[in-house]
Amino acid sequence: MTELDMTVDGLHEGADMKAEVFLPNDYRPAEDEPFMNDRQLEYFRRKLLAWKYEILEDSRETIEGLQGNTRNIPDVADRASEETDRALELRTRDRQRKLVSKIDAALRRIDEGEYGYCEVTGEPISLKRLDARPIATMSLEAQERHERREKVHRDD
Repeated sequence: MTELDMTVDGLHEGADMKAEVFLPNDYRPAEDEPFMNDRQLEYFRRKLLAWKYEILEDSRETIEGLQGNTRNIPDVADRASEETDRALELRTRDRQRKLVSKIDAALRRIDEGEYGYCEVTGEPISLKRLDARPIATMSLEAQERHERREKVHRDD
């Protein structure tokens, strides 16, 4: 077990864990196997946990950097530039915080047996879409309809 696997396992402790699912390192979900079988669910669980770990690690480094960079800069332009950089970094962290909550929601859907199914139509979300965006809650078609409706209402 790699260090990342142990960390990922540690992130998800406390959840109701079923028997350990063996997953080869080169495993990729395939269309010719049953949809959202144990191996696919474990694949997406690990992918989501690794993504969450990466975001949390980046956040920790940012916080340490921001705490270490509180210095008095006499030049007004340099100070303004640093403040702009800090504001941008904080906005990025806020977006990532929201992303972590979407990752947590996806992990809950895995635990509840709802992962991989469109919340609008109930149809399976394509494996290709889930692999690219594991927090997806809608099939591509439902997402496109949703975005078209949003655009129509925005343009009013």
